[in-house]
Amino acid sequence: MDPFLKANQLAWDDMTRVHINSPFYDVEGFKAGKSSLTPIELKGLRPVQDKDLLHLQCHFGLDTLSWARLGARVTGVDFSPEAISQANRIAGENNIPGRFIRSDVYKLPEALDETFDIVFTSYGALCWLPDLDAWAAIVRRYLRPGGIFYVAEFHPGVYQFDFNTKQIAYNYFNSGKPYEENEEGSYADPGADIKTKTYFWCHSLAEIASALLKEGLTMLEFREWDYSPYNCFPNMKERAPGEYVFGDFPASLPHVFEMKFRGSFSFEFLVFNF
Repeated sequence: MDPFLKANQLAWDDMTRVHINSPFYDVEGFKAGKSSLTPIELKGLRPVQDKDLLHLQCHFGLDTLSWARLGARVTGVDFSPEAISQANRIAGENNIPGRFIRSDVYKLPEALDETFDIVFTSYGALCWLPDLDAWAAIVRRYLRPGGIFYVAEFHPGVYQFDFNTKQIAYNYFNSGKPYEENEEGSYADPGADIKTKTYFWCHSLAEIASALLKEGLTMLEFREWDYSPYNCFPNMKERAPGEYVFGDFPASLPHVFEMKFRGSFSFEFLVFNF
């Protein structure tokens, strides 16, 4: 594995051990029937009933299994063995049908040879990927003709900030080189007794959309939101239930974006279905 991705995988193993017991993820609430999905993606992607759904970078699977509760046949993928182990445990203990595969996104074709009605990814996923062109090719590889790719993600504009100082500290555009971050604790539990070293990349909206468009996908919807559904960064305030804003700036900032794409129809599909 690439040394940057290997370092990230080890960090996410450690964070999973913290996250599984954190109030932020509220696993006990999930077991009692609570969905981990937010209104943004619930409105943006539903319905998923009777659809085959692939969740890329699923962490330990709460969102994946929340889609399963809504009727999707789900497959979750993550590169952290600890996360996949916990996802399988939660699925089994709660009798929720779901399949989980340990794999780096880029190497997924070595482990999975299927296609899906829906490919999904969300919140804090894209910054861990160095090459969005290769990522978009994976998305296309797993979409059935006319299938839907949906992403809800933190906005690259807000990612420019150092959340502690409230100053712009990171590039908007991808330089190709990762930033190194050394942290104590985790976004889900700032007081947790862990230290992690991670590497992340900045990706502009144009880079994200262009990578998918170059693969022949058609953009159906694009939205931006001036709040985050998660209180996951320092210096955030809850302006309304479930709506968190960063800083105390006099103007609003973009916090989240969502994009929905349709996969291309193959010649064979057009011949036999129209």
